[in-house]
Amino acid sequence: MTNIFRASALVVMGCMALAAQANSPVGRWHTIDDKTGETKSVVTIEEAGGVLRGKVSQILRKDADPAAKCGLCKDDRKDQTILGMEIIRGVKKSPGNEYWDGGDILDPEEGKLYRVRLTPIEGGAKLQVRGFLGPFWRNQLWVKAP
Repeated sequence: MTNIFRASALVVMGCMALAAQANSPVGRWHTIDDKTGETKSVVTIEEAGGVLRGKVSQILRKDADPAAKCGLCKDDRKDQTILGMEIIRGVKKSPGNEYWDGGDILDPEEGKLYRVRLTPIEGGAKLQVRGFLGPFWRNQLWVKAP
C-alpha cells in the first residue's frame, strides 16, 4: 500500500512541477518587436536560487549583424556583443501575484535599461514583458520557442 501511495505522490508532485514551469518565465522565448511585429531573437531565461536572468541566445533578424555590440549601453555591458548578452537581471516571483518583477531588462539596440515585469499568459505559451522607465512603459509579447 505504501508503494502505491509513494507512486501517487510522485505523480502529483511531477504534475505540479510541470504546471508551475508552464506558468513560469523560465525557458526559451522568441522576442517580438513591439513596433514592427518582427521576430528579433531568442532569449533564454534561467532560474538560480529563485532569481531569473535572461540571455540573448540567438539573433533571428535577417539583416542583423551577429557581431553587433551594445555601444549605447551605460553599464558593464557597454561594447559587449549582444549575442550571449545577459539582458534580464535580478527578477523574482512577486509573492501572491502571477508575475515576476524586481529586476531590470536592457534594450541593447537603444542602450536603455527598464525595470521589468514578466507575466506568463495563455498557459505559459506567451510572456508579457513590460519594461518601466519612470512613469512610462513598453510592452512586448514574447512567444515560447521550440
